[in-house]
Amino acid sequence: MLYYLLIPLTKYVSAFRIVRYISFRAAAAAVTALLVAFIVGPVIVRALRRLQMHQVVREGTPDSHKAKSQTPTMGGLIILAATIIPTLLWVRLDNRYALCALLVMIWMGGIGFLDDYLKFRQKREGKKNEGLVERYKLAGQVTAGLALGIYVWQFPLSTLPGASTTLPFYKWMLIVPATAWLGWLYVGFVTFILTGTSNAVNLTDGLDGLAAGLCAIAAATFAVFAYVMGRVDTSTYLNIFYLRNAGELTIFCSAIFGACVGFLWYNAHPADVFMGDTGSLALGGALGAVAILLKSEFLLLLVGGVFVAETASVILQRSVFKYRKRRHGEEYAKANRVFRRAPLHHHFELKGWYEVQVVTRFWILGILCAFFALTTLKLR
Repeated sequence: MLYYLLIPLTKYVSAFRIVRYISFRAAAAAVTALLVAFIVGPVIVRALRRLQMHQVVREGTPDSHKAKSQTPTMGGLIILAATIIPTLLWVRLDNRYALCALLVMIWMGGIGFLDDYLKFRQKREGKKNEGLVERYKLAGQVTAGLALGIYVWQFPLSTLPGASTTLPFYKWMLIVPATAWLGWLYVGFVTFILTGTSNAVNLTDGLDGLAAGLCAIAAATFAVFAYVMGRVDTSTYLNIFYLRNAGELTIFCSAIFGACVGFLWYNAHPADVFMGDTGSLALGGALGAVAILLKSEFLLLLVGGVFVAETASVILQRSVFKYRKRRHGEEYAKANRVFRRAPLHHHFELKGWYEVQVVTRFWILGILCAFFALTTLKLR
């Protein structure tokens, strides 16, 4: 929005030409997001406390988390506001990359909001806090994946085939379906990525500041990739595929970074508010959408290495438990779990790590994953 307001003024004030630079608008979006979080944060937190939108402690979490049952949730509204407003202010509104990513984030945030609201209403009515029925939540996520996959396939955003992807370290290898009808496999692939990423962030959101910090790191990393892939000079120098107009995603990712950092002001231990599914599904959907739009779906395994480990720990825990229960009985299965508790962050809590230690060390791992992902720009 500001882009269209300031560009005509460059005829009279040359200083306004700076808005033509994606780097400036990305920095401005990050700062704006931070300011929005600081402004709307206290208002939203007070409103959630007044409405008694308290956190529903998940079954199976360590006993130390029971004290958090009085902490308000749905703080993801802060993240959504602090991402949407700067994006609309600083991004070019005719850019399909940014609009697609933003729409996916809003849709996923809407699913999370409905889930959080239903948990609150069920708790108030004395019912079991299950929130949105799992199959309905999954249906919403799959709908977003199908819509994005079909749109990218049928209406390519760049000169590359819509139904295509790349592999880290193999810069000039473009994976494309052999025949047109196999494009539906790509749609299914996109749906899996989007659903998996949103759920992975949701599983990771179990400790104060953990998911917000890791999402900030991932968003900053994808901002770098969007910037270099959206420029002819840098993409040519690094021998990577050039995606025209993809640079606008740098602004969107910067807004997410600023929003997550601003949210950490309220979510750092001991947290004043939790993001809830409103925030975790929105952030996961946004990161997944960015990876899909940049044709870098497999890069998510590197950038979001901690998210992958958290999700894998839950899958492994449940699979092994079911197998051992079937073979040796429930008592044996409970006594011989792979992890003391899943997801992985709870395992380390029960091993004696303080919550702040787990969060800080997982952040460090997230930064290492980000640096490793960035090496793919140069290594081949």
